[in-house]
Amino acid sequence: MAPSPLILWGARLIDGRGAVQDRATVVITGSTITDVGPAQRDRPPGAIDLTGRTMLPGLVDAHVHLSSHMERSPDFGPREVLNGEPPRPRELGYFILAKAARALLDAGITTVRDVGSYDDEALALREANRLGLVGGPRVLSCGRIVSATAPGGRIFGTMYREADGPDEMRKAVREQIRRGADFIKVMATGARSVVDEDPEPAQLTQPELHAVVDEAHRMGLRVAAHAEGLGGTRLAVEEGVDTIEHGLSLHREPRLLDRMAERGIVLVPTLTTFHDLAERFTTDFAPKLVEQAKRQLEDAYRTLTAAARAGVILAMGHDSGPPGDDAVELVRMVEGGLSPQAAITAGTSGAARALGLDDAGAVTPGKRADLLVVDGNPLDSIGILRERSRIWLVIKDGQPSGGRALDARGLQPG
Repeated sequence: MAPSPLILWGARLIDGRGAVQDRATVVITGSTITDVGPAQRDRPPGAIDLTGRTMLPGLVDAHVHLSSHMERSPDFGPREVLNGEPPRPRELGYFILAKAARALLDAGITTVRDVGSYDDEALALREANRLGLVGGPRVLSCGRIVSATAPGGRIFGTMYREADGPDEMRKAVREQIRRGADFIKVMATGARSVVDEDPEPAQLTQPELHAVVDEAHRMGLRVAAHAEGLGGTRLAVEEGVDTIEHGLSLHREPRLLDRMAERGIVLVPTLTTFHDLAERFTTDFAPKLVEQAKRQLEDAYRTLTAAARAGVILAMGHDSGPPGDDAVELVRMVEGGLSPQAAITAGTSGAARALGLDDAGAVTPGKRADLLVVDGNPLDSIGILRERSRIWLVIKDGQPSGGRALDARGLQPG
């Protein structure tokens, strides 16, 4: 028996591709959007009345680190163990991951791309979600980050797979594919959070990075490049990676932005993470890194506006915590000069493009039925997307999964 359609009627619709309808009807059959059009004068029988509310695609976060380590999410996980208390079992970490997944979905984040986690936690969460053991967004994972042998390997441990030379890089890519990676993440430069790494030069040689990109693309996987300084960013663009993560130095070489726009290389600017080091966690990082982050914060905003002018596709990437506050990145984008519409596009179709997904990020027939309904109009105030009290309904794969409507309308969560 075919499933009964779910009809959403009367909402203002932001379709994720730049178009707005004042009053729209969206029909969902199973897990797919089957019809989108103007709202009829009278509400169809059984339709959910969304008059006065705004509907948009479920948000897509292109840069998260799914982790049971809660250093950047104070008060989200359990408090720290006090001296004299027994150590907690490692397995508690999986409950923290489940809580994080639920918080993400409740905030309207229906898809995330994990760009590095400890001990394969993101892969485990992805499978738990796929099997219906936990609620949460769809997860794409890189497995472990491919990096040259570098100081960051001592700090990030099981998040990295260190390799040297083209052949070893190619093997590292193959290992991530064997682990079940959905894409490959590579460190084109050092990390801003490691004292002994200089984020300016390329961390890999041209033959090494070429091997990573060639092997991943040959096997049908996309490549995300951590790229801060100009040297590594230039090499990553020239070698044809699919996304630039951070990319704060790009404003210094506009031709690279033009090339990204021509090739469809997506920029994930991760503004919030620079605020973290420069303002939020200043006592948790070495003073050298805090001062560096202040300079990088200014560069990141310059690159944001330069990239927008050049026509580069932008994608939301929180790269921070707590889980569920991801839309703060959209607020940062607007503060940096983007229109609310452009920021929403970055959090929907732009981020879906970063992930290589053709079934997400837009409200059009044939797309996956991942939707977010909020009270108010985020085109007037983008901060609405951060307010949990404004989240009226979250739909993932055609099933109501969160929001106040579950209580108000008696809808059953999927």
